[in-house]
Amino acid sequence: MVQILVVEDDVHIAELVTINLEDDQTALKSCYNGNEGFIEASTNAYDLIILDLMLPGKKGLDICRELRASNINTPILMLTSKSDEIDKILGLETGADDYITKPFSIRELQARVKAIIRRQTLDTKTATSEEDLPVLTRKELVINQEMRKVELEGQRLNLTPKEFELLCLLANNVGKTYSRAQLLHRIWGYEFEGYEHTVNSHINRLRAKIEQDPGNPEYILTTWGVGYRFSES
Repeated sequence: MVQILVVEDDVHIAELVTINLEDDQTALKSCYNGNEGFIEASTNAYDLIILDLMLPGKKGLDICRELRASNINTPILMLTSKSDEIDKILGLETGADDYITKPFSIRELQARVKAIIRRQTLDTKTATSEEDLPVLTRKELVINQEMRKVELEGQRLNLTPKEFELLCLLANNVGKTYSRAQLLHRIWGYEFEGYEHTVNSHINRLRAKIEQDPGNPEYILTTWGVGYRFSES
């Protein structure tokens, strides 16, 4: 059963989301203010949080930022009624996985939710062998791609979906430099063109989790003036 938390102060929108997403395999819970939503998101396990940007009480950006700071890496789909680019950028940079702008079509919402859940779900039926998604060992870093699990010196790390996807892409292509635009397109998709700042923010958070000294990284290196690469040494 997929568990989704909806934090949205507009009762009609929350009900619309529930009606169109809830079925025998998906259950939704709604919270109508930011304080209640943050408590629910931080104390109970969910597969996805649909989070409005503008909320009474704690704001959506603050909820997202505080959840990520607490190593709660549940995927977050931001809802915003604003069209300003800065709001979308801030949402992504604080750790949201995707956003959708109101008014939105139900089909678009369903597609975004389905894509996020699909990335989170381990489908063992489609895995024909371990060679399909090998376990990557890079010094003290072990990346189990099948299980979406990362360990450093035997300790499991809490990575957001986007952090995990960035790490896998770079670690699978040791020494290859990716520009910020290339990483943005590969991990977020072409609809996020122009949001290269988001890549920097995620790389910084990823380094803070896997590097002993993020200021002098040994895994994810910067190719100055170009982008990022995984160390060959």
